[in-house]
This record gives sequence, structure tokens and C-alpha cells, in this order.
Amino acid sequence: MNPEIPPVDLLFRAKAAAAKKNCRAYVTFLAGCGDYVKGVVGLAKGLRKVKSAYPLVVAVLADVPEDHRLQLRRQGCIVRQIQPIDPPDNEVQFSMPYYVLNYSKLRIWEFEEYSKMVYLDADIQVFHNIDHLFDMRDGYFYAVMDCFCEKTWSHTPQYNIGYCQQCPEKVSWPTELGQRPSLYFNAGMFVFEPSQLTFDCLLETLMATVPTPFAEQDFLNMFFEKIYKPIPLVYNLVLAMMWRHPQNVDLDTVKVVHYCAAGSKPWRFSGNEENMEREDIKTLVQKWWNIYNDPSLDHLGSGDTIPDPISEVDGKSNDLQQVAAANSFLAAVPTYPNLMPAPPAA
Repeated sequence: MNPEIPPVDLLFRAKAAAAKKNCRAYVTFLAGCGDYVKGVVGLAKGLRKVKSAYPLVVAVLADVPEDHRLQLRRQGCIVRQIQPIDPPDNEVQFSMPYYVLNYSKLRIWEFEEYSKMVYLDADIQVFHNIDHLFDMRDGYFYAVMDCFCEKTWSHTPQYNIGYCQQCPEKVSWPTELGQRPSLYFNAGMFVFEPSQLTFDCLLETLMATVPTPFAEQDFLNMFFEKIYKPIPLVYNLVLAMMWRHPQNVDLDTVKVVHYCAAGSKPWRFSGNEENMEREDIKTLVQKWWNIYNDPSLDHLGSGDTIPDPISEVDGKSNDLQQVAAANSFLAAVPTYPNLMPAPPAA
């Protein structure tokens, strides 16, 4: 017969479970000493402008300099150093070089002190509150469907026949190519549940995965195919949508903008690259700068820092933050069998 658990222990366990359930955060990834730190600072200020109830965790590699980390702490960010993930050689050979580094962001699944997180790339800005995404049903991976119309997709059958999941009625999927591809998401923004077990499975699977051009984005699409649930593009507007599928874009309702098109990074913007002369693009870039340059959105005085709930050195947890819930949201979209893009010929 099992010994009876003392009531005080049961109460402690219940409180701990409730605390973790409500411990949520946004998370992004930063590596190196370049100018992407500006993107993270802008993101932190953007979340503050829309009055998000949740903190921004920044997963950094060891090569992020201390002065950049200090900038982030002064903006209220929780800085967490992570170990890099080096994929096997066969996974790197076909990947675009600047994507390979992103395998390290798989480490965010180890942040188990949070029950749910929303990942945002450093070149993203949030223009409307999206805290309600944390209240979507557990057990699924949520993200926005990608567009196959840019030349970066030229290695895929989708691009070569003109098929895009953003407008599947425009070009039908040919029967001679077999089953229609699975829905495919952009990995610049997604909602997920951290889990050490999931991370271990991710790492084990990565080491046995065939190489693909889009590195960790292809890998995540393959890994989470069965539990992926699409959400509307207002939660991750990839700028190419504005000239590839303008009929699907209503800028007045867009909540999250992803400055991932060539030449669109606001802190590098010149307006000289293709499509960057558009007035709507210039307006979105200016909106980013308005947030970045607004001193009223700074977290604390320039000489202040805030304590991290997880130490960068020992990784031990402090008190967990509890927050109020928001409205639930879920977009139901049919799924299709997987068809990963084939790697380009060696």
C-alpha cells in the first residue's frame, strides 16, 4: 500500500502546477556581434507598446558580446545563454549557409520552466497584442503558412509549376506528381510547448534526417507535421505576400510583420532592392523605426538592469510569473500528406 501524501505536499504540488501553467513568455534567438541586436531591442519595445503581459526571453549563443546582452537586459529582456547545435555534415551540405546557425534555436524546447512560448524571429515586429495565442489548445504546433512564390523556392516542384498554398485554387496540383504537399509553415513565428522530452526527440531525429535547403525550417515542418495547426497570416506577414498575394493582405488587420524579404531589415533599409521602393514597404519600415526610437517604450533607465528568473550561469529557477488568460483562438485548416522539398543536385 502506498504511503499517504501529506495534504501540505498536495497543496504545494497543486500550486506549483498552477504556477507553471500560467508561466508563459515570448522567445527569440540571437547569435554573433552583428546588428541583429537592434531587431531584438525593437521587438522588446514593440511588445511593450502593445502592452503584452509576458516577458521576452532571448536565447543567445556564447558569441553575443556582453554589451549587447546589457542592452537587452535594460530593455527588460531575460537573457539565456544556450549551447550551439551542430547538425551532421549531411544536413549542412544542401542548406543555405545563413540558415544553418538556426538549428541552435531548437534549444528553446529546453526552457521547461515555461508552459507555453511564442517564438518570434529578431526581424519581426508586433503591432497589435497577440497574448491570446497562449490560450490556444495545448498539444499542437501553431504557425502561419509560408508562400512558395519567391525564387528561394526554385528548387521545389511547387515553385516550378506555380503552385502555392496561399492560393491553391490558382494552379491545381498535378495528379502525376502524386499527393498534394502537406501544409508548410514559416518558422519565423510559432507557438509551442517547451519539453525536454521533445527536445531530445528533435535532436535524435535531426541526426538522422536527410538534408534540405531550408535547414531548421524544413526540419520543424517534418517533425511537427502531424500536430501542425495553421493560424491566419495576420500573425506573421511575410512581406513577399504583399506583391505575391495582395488579395490576401489587409494591412489594417495585420498584427505581426516579418521583415524577411531581401533588403527589408529596417536597420539596414536603403530602398534600393527589388520591391523595396513600394510605399507600403516604406510605411512598415517607418513604423518599426517609430517604435525603436520611442524613448517612452524603454524599459528602465540606462544604468539599470533587471534580474533574470533563470540564471545564465547555473540555470536554476526563481519565482515563476503568473499572468491572466486571454481569449482562445484556433483556425481550422485541412491537412495533406507531407512532401518535403527535394535537395538540389550536388
